[in-house]
Amino acid sequence: MSSRLTSLIIGLIPIFLVSEPVMARPVVVELFTSQGCSSCPPAEVLLGELAGRDDLLPLGFHVTYWDDLGWKDTASFEGATERQAEYAARLGEGNFTPQLVIDGRRSVVGSRRTEAASAVAAARAEIGLDTEVAVARRDGRIAVAVGSGKGSGRVILVGFDHSVRTPVARGENSGRTLVQANVVRSLRTLGTWSGEPLQFSEALPAGQDAAVIVQRSDGRILGAARLSPGA
Repeated sequence: MSSRLTSLIIGLIPIFLVSEPVMARPVVVELFTSQGCSSCPPAEVLLGELAGRDDLLPLGFHVTYWDDLGWKDTASFEGATERQAEYAARLGEGNFTPQLVIDGRRSVVGSRRTEAASAVAAARAEIGLDTEVAVARRDGRIAVAVGSGKGSGRVILVGFDHSVRTPVARGENSGRTLVQANVVRSLRTLGTWSGEPLQFSEALPAGQDAAVIVQRSDGRILGAARLSPGA
C-alpha cells in the first residue's frame, strides 16, 4: 500500500498490508436478479463462483419489479431497481434479469459465462490507479479511507450478506431453494470525492459485509475495496 493512503489510515483504521505493494483494485461485477425469475438461478450460481475470487467484487442486486409476479423477493429493495435503471439510461438498454454489469460500463446476460469472462478481462485491462480505497471494521463501525487522485465521483457504501438460502413457495421458481451469494442489503452514498483524500465512519448491521465503490457519473469505477475476510 502506498504511503499516501497509509497516512490516511493511521489513527482511523488499523494499519494493514502496509509492507505489500499496491494491488490493482478488484473488478466490480454487479448482478441484477430476482428470486421470482426462472432465468436467474444459473447467473446466481456464476456469481457464487466469482465471490471466491480476490480480484473481483461480485454483488447481487435484487430488483423489485418481479415482486408482483407470483413471489416477492425477500432481498429486493428499491435502491437495487434504481441502480439498474441508472445503468439502463447510460448503456442504452432496458431493464432485464439476469443482467451483469461489469465495472459500470459493460452489460451482458448474467448466465452467459463466456461473455462475462470476456467483459471482466476487458475491464481488467482498462484499470488504472485512479485512487486507492481501504475499508476496515473498527469499534463496531465501518471505517473508509479514500486516497488522492484525479477525477471525481460518488463514494458508495454497500452492505451485503455473504450467502442467503431461500425456499421459494410461489412464482416461476416455486419449489426451489435458492442459494445466493453477496446479496446486497443496503446502498448509501457517503459523499463526493473530488481528488482529495476523504475519511468516513459509518454504522452497518452486525454480520453484514461491506464494500466501497468510488464511481464517476458516467458509470466508470475509479476505486473499489471490500472488508478483508474475517475482518
